[in-house]
Amino acid sequence: MKRFIQNIKNIWKVEELRKRIIFTLALILVYRIGSFIILPGVDYAALERAQAAGDQNALETLLSLFSGGGFTNASIMALGIMPYISASIIMQLLGMAVPAVQKMQNEGESGRKRINNYTRILTIVICALQAPGYLALYVQSKGALPVDAGTFWWAQTIIVLVAGAMFAVWLGERITDNGIGNGISLLITVGILSRLPGAFTAEVGLAMSSGNLIKILLEIVAFMLVVLSTVLIVQGVRKVPLNTAKKVVGSRQVDDQGARNYLPIKVNASGVMPIIFAQAIMTIPVMMFAGGEGGFIQRTLGDVYGVSYNVLLAILIIVFTYFYTAIMINPRKIADDLKKSGGFIPGVRPGEETADYIDSLVSRITFPGSLFLAIIAIIPAIAKLAGVNDAFAMFFGGTSLLIMVGVVLDTLQQIESYLLNRHMDGLMEGSKIRGRRTQGELSGF
Repeated sequence: MKRFIQNIKNIWKVEELRKRIIFTLALILVYRIGSFIILPGVDYAALERAQAAGDQNALETLLSLFSGGGFTNASIMALGIMPYISASIIMQLLGMAVPAVQKMQNEGESGRKRINNYTRILTIVICALQAPGYLALYVQSKGALPVDAGTFWWAQTIIVLVAGAMFAVWLGERITDNGIGNGISLLITVGILSRLPGAFTAEVGLAMSSGNLIKILLEIVAFMLVVLSTVLIVQGVRKVPLNTAKKVVGSRQVDDQGARNYLPIKVNASGVMPIIFAQAIMTIPVMMFAGGEGGFIQRTLGDVYGVSYNVLLAILIIVFTYFYTAIMINPRKIADDLKKSGGFIPGVRPGEETADYIDSLVSRITFPGSLFLAIIAIIPAIAKLAGVNDAFAMFFGGTSLLIMVGVVLDTLQQIESYLLNRHMDGLMEGSKIRGRRTQGELSGF
């Protein structure tokens, strides 16, 4: 505990880190306030009556989870950050199929800025399509629309929803640039964590009313085991041994056998993105369609505990894990960089053979990682069958847990880097969490 307190003091001593943390917390506060500002004219009392009566399906609970309650509150940020995630998915898919987008991806910083601009424009389009569906499928179904809701009200409310979503995107980008952590993912995580105390309190209340307190204890133990397993898979690394060029100082070779290093290949190199992508894809059809077709989609994809939903979600997670890993890890580029620096994998020829070896290794490692992500994603449905209430089951695994673990670890690693760069003890010193680069690890891959 003494070391932990000292590490917290170290964080506060670093001026740049202190400013970034305060800036991040300030923007998170703004985002949380926005999730409680109700849309003009909406009857919030009607929404409260519907929630008190239990008139809320599992998908609405899930969407509310990602928006920090903004969805069920009918707030100006009801659409949350998910439209931007959906737009990012579409742009990355276009990057694999459209030469013009591929060219922009290869143009470095200028190309990245152009892609970001197109992503924002696409986000506005998606928001404009989702906003009417949200108002019709949720607000209107709960009887919360104004009595005199005409064309003007619908138009202005759609504009407000689009503006709220884009403001959330802006907040996330500012956190990424001037704060700590990935802003978009951090806003999603904050929204998720804001619902955890209430969900756990409700579960404890149900257990106490039934006199089954041992159930709570078992749930806490199971929850901790799932969290530990998630941390292990997120932090899991396959170390590929490398021999690098001999160091020469003047006319002398410092190391006769060359420097011994390793190439770290993460089991889950794609991080939290596959689960976010899959969830975004699953919510788009439900939000966009109403009427007869919407009814079919609601029956098949509206129940997050249903078989159809979970099977499709698991398949999408596996597909996106391979897809995003292919984007994150380029075996040919790694092989070229190794060849230029004089490094090689023992027993493997530099160049094409090294690229093929890394590609096959990444494919074999990604498969169990993707399966684990898929299993974690469907655990809430299993928890629901075991008697856990809907709100707490969402945290028991699935999207919420994966996002929380991934984002928290990523944020801790960034704080760790600031401390180590100033020759201070790391925040996670003595732990097995990979926030510190071990000696011999190549940071360039």
